[in-house]
Parts: sequence; structure tokens; C-alpha cells
Amino acid sequence: MEWYLALLLMLGTVCVAMFLGLPVALAFFAANVLGTFLFINGDIGLVFMAMEFNNAINFGLAPIALFLLMGEILLHTGVAFKAIGAIDRIISRVPGRLSIVSIVGGTVFSSLSGSTIANTAILGSVLLPDMIKRGYKPTIAMGPIMAVGGIAMLIPPSALAVLLASIAEQSVAQLLIAGIIPGILMALLFFAYVIGRCVIDPTLAPSYTPDESYLNEPITLTMNFGNKGIFNITYNGTAKRTINRLLPFLIYILPLSIIFIVVVGSIFFKIAAPTEAAALGCISALGACYFFKLFNKTVKITGIEGADFSFKEIWKALIETSKINVMILFIIAGSLVFSQALSNSGATDGLLQAVSDMNLNKLTIVIIMVLVLLFLGAFMDQVSMLLLTLPFFLMGTNSFQVAFDIDVIWLMVLMLITMEISLLTPPFGLLLYVMKGIAPFNVTIGQVVISAMPFIAIEVVVLGLLIAVPEVAIWLPSMIE
Repeated sequence: MEWYLALLLMLGTVCVAMFLGLPVALAFFAANVLGTFLFINGDIGLVFMAMEFNNAINFGLAPIALFLLMGEILLHTGVAFKAIGAIDRIISRVPGRLSIVSIVGGTVFSSLSGSTIANTAILGSVLLPDMIKRGYKPTIAMGPIMAVGGIAMLIPPSALAVLLASIAEQSVAQLLIAGIIPGILMALLFFAYVIGRCVIDPTLAPSYTPDESYLNEPITLTMNFGNKGIFNITYNGTAKRTINRLLPFLIYILPLSIIFIVVVGSIFFKIAAPTEAAALGCISALGACYFFKLFNKTVKITGIEGADFSFKEIWKALIETSKINVMILFIIAGSLVFSQALSNSGATDGLLQAVSDMNLNKLTIVIIMVLVLLFLGAFMDQVSMLLLTLPFFLMGTNSFQVAFDIDVIWLMVLMLITMEISLLTPPFGLLLYVMKGIAPFNVTIGQVVISAMPFIAIEVVVLGLLIAVPEVAIWLPSMIE
């Protein structure tokens, strides 16, 4: 069979199966059964497929489950919501205040959860109702929440970055570190855009005076010593406004920042491998939540509450992590078999040779790969895009990355940013529908799409910057080589 017919058969089977409503894992399973039977010696290929499924279960994939668990713990114990409330107290009297809170809060939570959906859902449920109530226009209310939700795909701990590096058999540690600077740069540009738009057109986000009556309340410190009684201290001095504003930040944000430092710092300084760093992150998350519970039980400060830390919340986090992780393992197994079937069919070599014969330079090849991902992103979810393109872009010695000598970390960062953009591109951008689900009933999907457009443009600018200046992505990971 000619390579282009084999390619059409394999990709067509996947696309048709997903169009018929099959889950991603089952769609690839259908293509794998057909591909292994046709291209890997008939029924022997089916035996090979079962062996590859077994190979998908390896220790290198453990960071995915652990990073997911870390985010689920912070989500189910309610710590994430309290962290957003602490940021809300710090930021006041700036144009587009609530939109700025969503960007800062989303960036902080991205560094703790690694989940784009959880990030968008939490920010939307906490901040969007207040934005709508205060007359914020959809473009400046929903847009920042969706855009900053996607940053979780770049800033560690990013489960998708671990998945990408694991399937491509590349350094997980370097890819996690490589996403930090582009992620922060993107957040800063979102920040500048919102302030600039609100200064030019104040009607987008009508100014208001936040309710800061709590700042004038006396600060009461209650310490419970059990049988020895309760000890109270009340402070009512002139500095109470400043203290009331800063206390939530000191109590919630600083302890949570330790989680990020533990995870990223242990990888950057080669103290721990990504798997061990993820395990340390889970322990740090449990420790932080337990600290908040003890704080709430032993010490009470006016206007500040602790976390709901109990075995019930931890059990919920474990169950949700297990559900997502099983799905991911099935998808990884399917991708390994899919790649082997494509390779044995000659489709990968044939496509690579056809592109090589066109005498294109490295930059043109990279731009073509990005455009392919942008096109697929309008119709597919991120994992499906990875599974379809990795056999050609990254996996093995007959990939575009090897043939055209493309820096692998740089290329993977470009792929992550492109997939982040695809979260917001119609008609099937995932975060568009997450936002539609949490927005008021009178908000249309058209308004959601329009609100995302300026932020898509910003993400494309960052993508273009990384293509033009690869050092933005590869400088930091080069420090840990």
C-alpha cells in the first residue's frame, strides 16, 4: 500500500470514529486494531498491540498522576478559593480591578494545579458573577478568565507538558522549566492589555469603590489551648487597615508559594527528578492544607477562615485523580501503538521524504507544524492533536525534529502554546464551552468567542516571539543541563 493511502486510512479511521462520538482512547484503539493487523503481520500485530499497552505503564508517567493529585487536593479542600480571596484584598483601585484579580489569581493557581479546566471553572465561578453584577462588558470579564486558564498548560506543574515529554521520550524536567518564562510573559501581556483597554474605554469595566469595611474591623487573635482555656488578643491600632489587607496574603499565598518553590526548585537545582518533585509537591500540598486547618482550629483572625481539610476531601481528590489518570494511560497506550503502526506502514517515512524533497528550511518547517496544530486545534482536543502529530513531529529517528535538526525543547514549548491557543479557538475550543457553562444564561456562545479574540491575538504574538527568538524558551532549561 502506498504511504499516502496508509496515512489516509489511519488518520481517517481516527477522525471518523471521533466524529461518530467515540472517546479519544477508543477512536485510536479502533485505528490501532486496523493498523496493526494490516501493517504488522496480521494477527501477530494484535499480539504486539497488547504488549505496547503494557509498556505504557511505566514509572516515568508518575508525575502526571501526582501533579493532578496536587491540584485536586487544593481544589477540594477549598484552599484555591481562599487564595483568590486573598489576592482580591491586595488589588484595589486599578482599572479593570476584577479582571486583574482574575489574571493574577489564575497565574498563581496555574502554578499549583496544572489544570486548565479547573483554573477556568474556579475563576469563573468566583469572579464572573461579581463582574456581571458590576457592569463589566463580556470582552473584559470572560476573556481574561479563559486566557489565564490556559497558562496552566505552560507553567509547572503542567500535566500536559509531562504527557508531551513522556510520549516523545524527552526530558520532562527541561520542558517544565522551559514553560515558566513564556507563561509569565503571557500573563504580563494580559495584565497590560486589560489595564490599557480599561484606561482607553472605562465603560468596559465601570469603576467602583470596593467594600473595604472589613479593613476597619479590630483584628482579634484567638488561641485555643484546650483545657488551659482560650486566650484572646484584639488589635485596634492605626495600622489595622494595612494588616487586614495583608494578613490573608501572608496566611494563604505565601504558604502556597512554598509548593511551587518545592516543585520547581527541586527540579531546577537537580535535587529531585520530576517524579520525586511531584511527590514532594503532593506532600507540600497536604502539609499546607493541614496547616490551614490547624490555623482555623487554633487561631482565629477576623475575616479569615481555614481550609476544609479532612479524609473526605482527600478521598474526593484521589477519586478524581484516578478517573483522569486511567483515561490518560489509555490514551498514551493508544498513541504508542498508533505511532508503531504508522511507522510500519511507511506513512511516516513517506511524508518526511515528501517534505524533504521540497527543500524547505528549518524555520519554514516549524511554521508549517505550528499552522497544522492551529488548524487541528479548531476541531480537536489537545490530546488528540498530540497523538496525531507526535509520530511525525517528534517520535523516533524518522521525525521532522530529527531530520531538520530542530531544538526539541523549543519545539515542544511551541506545541504547548499552540495547544493553549486551541483552547480558545472556535468551533471546539474547550474553554469556550467551560465558560459558557458557568456564565449567566443570557450570555451567548458568540459573546464568549468574541471575548476570547483579543487574548488569542496576544497568545499568537507570544508564539511569534518564541519562533523569532528561541532563547526565550530554551535559556532557562539550558541552566539545568
